[in-house]
Amino acid sequence: MKLGPSAKSQCANAVSALLSSPLRGCQCKRGMKKEKNCLSIYWSLHQSIIHGLNLVESYPYETVHRDYDYVRLASITADSEVGMTTVNRCLDAAKACNVDELCQKLRTEYVSTCIKPTSKSGLCNRPKCNKALRKFFDRVPVDYTHELLFCPCTDTACAERRRQTIVPSCSYENGEKPNCIIQMKNCHADYVCRSRLAQFKFDCEPSETSANGCKQENYGACLSAYTGLIGSTITPNYVDNSTSNVAPWCSCSSSGEARDECDHFLGLFTDNSCLQNSLKMFGKELEQQTLLSTTSNNRENDQSSTSQPHSIETIRNILEKVIPTQALGNKLLVGHGTLPSNSLPNLAPTPSQMLQGAFSILLLFLHCICRY
Repeated sequence: MKLGPSAKSQCANAVSALLSSPLRGCQCKRGMKKEKNCLSIYWSLHQSIIHGLNLVESYPYETVHRDYDYVRLASITADSEVGMTTVNRCLDAAKACNVDELCQKLRTEYVSTCIKPTSKSGLCNRPKCNKALRKFFDRVPVDYTHELLFCPCTDTACAERRRQTIVPSCSYENGEKPNCIIQMKNCHADYVCRSRLAQFKFDCEPSETSANGCKQENYGACLSAYTGLIGSTITPNYVDNSTSNVAPWCSCSSSGEARDECDHFLGLFTDNSCLQNSLKMFGKELEQQTLLSTTSNNRENDQSSTSQPHSIETIRNILEKVIPTQALGNKLLVGHGTLPSNSLPNLAPTPSQMLQGAFSILLLFLHCICRY
């Protein structure tokens, strides 16, 4: 069907009307039930270029403020540090995940899906594996997922465990590396992957003027956007044992005239100061919180070990004050002896009365110290 000369202006007017409506600011939630439908509406409203005007929003997903619960993992790692010179933080993160019902369930689900071979080819079912991975990283709280994926390592065994977190033999590696331009085009053809990449570009955008290297100045948001790419056609992973060396499974060799475009895309992962700082700082913050938790636990243990002798001494002092001798009791009651002592009745308590009173106070004291 041939369009008339006024088609462009009519289209522009229709888009302008839509962008003036409440739909203009609509965003989607990552992992929501109808995520694809929501994102298709988003991208239909925010077309790339209309009459030279860039109408693409900064990011398609709602901003989610997330804080890390370092204390919980620190308490687990502190126990594992007793008598050990090296600690596998990734193993500790796995232990923490196993304690949480949702994390343990979805982690078991994606691992079993990704390692299960299909009956025909004998290889894993990559689409199902990617779907299970997205489910895990979208639904499990970040203080579990981030600790599993970004755990700091100082030895090869720990780093290899970290690299194996996403079962790369199924979700990441795939024979010879394809060209990154092809992978990028495949990503743009899928609403979810396209949106996750847009979110990643926004949250992990580097800045030379920012104090932490990120334009948005939010390490947590950058790491969350990074995990959003896992399970897509451009799934990133560690390329070696280094904490900050990550990249998707693709190459820019044989890119021809598109080499600059390819290098730019790959540089989002390999030459991104914001992403690299986010990866490094997560490990440092976790180390600091673990150290604080360990120091606090040691201090509490020292206090509890010294509190018992002090309590015993306190009990002795109380008993000495509550159970005086009968002669001392008479002396306190008489005062300075203005009256002869034999003119006063024996007002000092009997031994049984003194013991009964002391026993009551002792029970009250023990009750108080046991509460604390």
